[in-house]
Amino acid sequence: MAGTMEEQGTPRTSRIVVGVDGSAESVLALKWGQKMAQSLNTRIIAVTAWHMETVFGSYIIPDWDPDQDAQQLLKDAVQEAFGDGMPEGFTGVCVRGRPAKVLIDAAESAHMLIVGSRGRGGFKGMLLGSVSSACVEHAPCPVLVVPLSLDTVPGPETVGANNEDTDEPVSTS
Repeated sequence: MAGTMEEQGTPRTSRIVVGVDGSAESVLALKWGQKMAQSLNTRIIAVTAWHMETVFGSYIIPDWDPDQDAQQLLKDAVQEAFGDGMPEGFTGVCVRGRPAKVLIDAAESAHMLIVGSRGRGGFKGMLLGSVSSACVEHAPCPVLVVPLSLDTVPGPETVGANNEDTDEPVSTS
């Protein structure tokens, strides 16, 4: 699953980028990404970013590989979201860098960027985490922020469907 966006061979305009940090919100974002990709007939690129802070100096933790940890985190989140039913055209990548910047760069010319509302860190009382907030503010494409409370993923018949008379989403339930 590791690599760079350029290595994937996917036209940049035919993808949905999903930020994955292993949180429950990012797993739900993957599920929403699958439904949106089906609706738009496009691919999903799941992006996990990792960054090593150096505020504590240059201490090295023996036998620790942050890229390997990020790849395992991505693999686990993908397994939780899709089980054995991996979406067609799915690609996962792990990139070293600050998560907000990595996701914003990955979203260049994408159909959409999908992120969870909260990540693994920060303050629980905030409505948006710092990464999702930065993505909303700076992404070069539409951003879908998925809160954990939105645990129902719509079926393909409702994603993107509009009622032509009212411009309100059509409900099939």
